[in-house]
Amino acid sequence: MLRRILSSSRYLIIFAVLGAFIASVLLLVIGVLYEIRVISTAPLTDLTGKGAKLMVISLIEIIDLFLLGTGFYLIAVGLYELFIDDQLPLPAWLVIHNFDDLKGKLVSIVIVVLGVTFLSQAVRWDGSQELLGYGIAVGLVIAALTFFISVKNKKASPAHDKDASDE
Repeated sequence: MLRRILSSSRYLIIFAVLGAFIASVLLLVIGVLYEIRVISTAPLTDLTGKGAKLMVISLIEIIDLFLLGTGFYLIAVGLYELFIDDQLPLPAWLVIHNFDDLKGKLVSIVIVVLGVTFLSQAVRWDGSQELLGYGIAVGLVIAALTFFISVKNKKASPAHDKDASDE
């Protein structure tokens, strides 16, 4: 009885899948609406000065929204694959075999989002605030996350190599 309950409880993850998917759709729609607003109100007369810089900042923020939306989508698909149905028709790069695969994809997106966020701050920088400390902090987090991914990949590689040689 307990085995059946625990086996069936994996379907509770559908709430996380739906939540992540709804968040993804929301972020992508907001990004598109924001992009339409930015483009429709773009200062066509001031494309080299402050207007162009503000437009670039807005477009970087839109890319950030799209990346976050993509991250939530990957989480939704990954959780669905891991807990509900691992036979989804997906491209090979999106197939997730275990929780470490999902974490790796998420960490990769976080690294890109951090880079885009720093780029946005660098473009917005007016010299009045300390950007170096912020950049160092972002760089250290990116380095730590990159190290995390590389250690996970190194731990996974020997097992995969052994499995491949056993076949």
